[in-house]
Amino acid sequence: MPADGVFPGGARTYRMPVPRLTLTAGVGHGPLDGAWWPRCDLLELELPALVGSLDPDLGTVTRVTVDTVAWPDVPRTVSTPGRPIEVALSDVDTEAHAIALEYGTVGHRNLLVIPPGQSLAAATWLLTRAADPGNTLSATHMLALAEAGFA
Repeated sequence: MPADGVFPGGARTYRMPVPRLTLTAGVGHGPLDGAWWPRCDLLELELPALVGSLDPDLGTVTRVTVDTVAWPDVPRTVSTPGRPIEVALSDVDTEAHAIALEYGTVGHRNLLVIPPGQSLAAATWLLTRAADPGNTLSATHMLALAEAGFA
């Protein structure tokens, strides 16, 4: 959808729709604080909408860490309204299929990243289960269950 208009030379800007996101209410007891279901695998398009939808009372997201397998060609910095966000890559298995949002010295949130092509039924289950404060499953385990049809 067109955003604020046309720039010199005919270039246009676009805004991604509201992100598909669930967050744990209060403090969770598991490895995840919710889930995010991006519409595509281009972090530079998806991240500004994700960050813009988060509660500003939590602070400012200053850095994200993403899985190198899920985001192989991600830029090291993504521009969001008002500030750039540093992007770190991780190949640690426990961080596969997740995004860590760091709020400077305030803290962080770990979200399951649901693959963009996931079925609606599986994504709905993953969004709900990842935001459950009692969830103890890792992102990798949850995706494996969804893929096996246990969702």
